[in-house]
Amino acid sequence: MMKVMVVGGGGREHAIAWKASRSPLVGKVIVCPGNAGTALEPKAENVAIAADDSDSLLSFALRERPDLVIIGPEAPLTAGLSDLLSAEHIPCFGPGRLAAQLEGSKVFAKEFLMRHRIDTASFRCFTDPREAKEYVVSKGAPLVVKADGLAAGKGVLVAETVEEAFDAVDSMLIRRSFGDAGKKIIVEDCLVGEEASFIVMTDGLHIVPLATSQDHKARDDGDRGPNTGGMGAYSPAPVIDRAMHDRIMKDIIEPTIAGMALEGINYKGFLYAGLMITQEGSVKVLEFNCRLGDPETQPILMRLKSDIVEMCLAAVSGNLSGVEVLWDPRPALGVVMAAGGYPGSYKKGYPIYGLPEKDLPDAKVFHAGTRLEGKKVLTSGGRVLCVTALGTSVGTAKENAYALARGIKWEDAYYRKDIGYRAVAREK
Repeated sequence: MMKVMVVGGGGREHAIAWKASRSPLVGKVIVCPGNAGTALEPKAENVAIAADDSDSLLSFALRERPDLVIIGPEAPLTAGLSDLLSAEHIPCFGPGRLAAQLEGSKVFAKEFLMRHRIDTASFRCFTDPREAKEYVVSKGAPLVVKADGLAAGKGVLVAETVEEAFDAVDSMLIRRSFGDAGKKIIVEDCLVGEEASFIVMTDGLHIVPLATSQDHKARDDGDRGPNTGGMGAYSPAPVIDRAMHDRIMKDIIEPTIAGMALEGINYKGFLYAGLMITQEGSVKVLEFNCRLGDPETQPILMRLKSDIVEMCLAAVSGNLSGVEVLWDPRPALGVVMAAGGYPGSYKKGYPIYGLPEKDLPDAKVFHAGTRLEGKKVLTSGGRVLCVTALGTSVGTAKENAYALARGIKWEDAYYRKDIGYRAVAREK
């Protein structure tokens, strides 16, 4: 039986570990560092090594010799963990450091898009706040200001006024709110339309698209409030019909993988394109991620009927061509339950009540910011759970997920009440 190692401790990694543990090929899933949810999965065990501690993860993998490593979050990918493991002949699914620049540097990604004539919002890069503000004045609002580096999904500020754009520039370049991630910034045009997440697996040549999804970044109902890592998601995204799907593959995904290869970079792993589909029907790249999205992974993997371990192994060995992926035709929707105050300051250590004692047939509570203390599950992060359910429609999946979420309680729990509202409106 195979041993699979999953790197990371969030909701995405719980979903990956849960799906991997259901593979008949797998006898054991090791999650580093994992959370309370992964600790409670059959076949799974947590090992307390941080996801960004590449040296310790490599040493552990050399001792354990897993048959497959799946890297969940962006930090170890941009740090080159995949390269370290591959050099030691440990099968690893996740792009190397050079490929992961697509997420690790927004400047690299935007310049790559321009080089390969892939459609994106027009932009300029800055390190000098005065020059950035002059550009803001010349363009006028609304604009989007982005930190160049990794900022846990929070380094993007949509400025509705020139004053808000100035404040975002000062926050990143002067006050250093995002540390080194904000040493360089992008100021780009604000695109209007509907966002969607398009995620594929690739072995560097062949590409297998996963089910489409839509994330909800803003903290509050109606897409208001500060940007977060994501407050909920659903799959599929009805804004991507068959014709749009084919266009995204032809105009964005295939040129991106081919462009990487042209630049001497073999991109092997998940590739996530965050897209804006405008009212005129054009599609532009907002961002790239070099891994599965969180919380998109949870509803996507709820719908996946194929064996994720087989799929990853095929990609690692360069054999993704001809891999057929089977999906549950029913939509899935996930609601993120967060700590009150997230994405700002929040308290940890509250006991969580009302968690299901066993797996439900068409729903799953994926853990993110949780830890076990004896038999108690406690909060330990900003995004705590992603309550995910299948349904005959997005509306039914939404009802099922919220019915489950309402029974789960801890002090100061917070969640949006309108996840999936665009798709539900379409269904009506």
